Amino acid sequence: MEWVLPCGAAFLCSLGFSFFYNVRGRRRLFFHGLGGCLGWLVYLLAGPLGSVMIQCLLAAVAISLYAECMARVFKAPATGYLQAAFLPLVPGGGIYYTMEYCIRGDMERFAAKGLETLGMAGSLAIGVLLVSSAVRLLPPRRKEG
Repeated sequence: MEWVLPCGAAFLCSLGFSFFYNVRGRRRLFFHGLGGCLGWLVYLLAGPLGSVMIQCLLAAVAISLYAECMARVFKAPATGYLQAAFLPLVPGGGIYYTMEYCIRGDMERFAAKGLETLGMAGSLAIGVLLVSSAVRLLPPRRKEG
């Protein structure tokens, strides 16, 4: 039950991003928001694994699979679904605190937070790369008719 509010916030964040960037159609808007909710849910469910980077990797894989499926269903590029769904997972806070520690001269915390943030961003990128590469290896569907 404690996951409802964060997942709802991720849904609204992705929905707002999609609305702001003029995604056409109410159904598509809903599914853009649902991608952000799914990604955040996987991120939270992977919490007991103990590593933020593993959480980000699993969330990225889930979002990428979702985006590829929605791209096929709506006959649209997967990039739009990826952008909206990744917005709640972007380590913006980590980037902010990394720079804050650098400006304050706290190099130990700067290095620790910087490496953590870089690891999170790298995990997100690797998750997308794995899924998009796997999808491209699949043989194309033949049209019947």
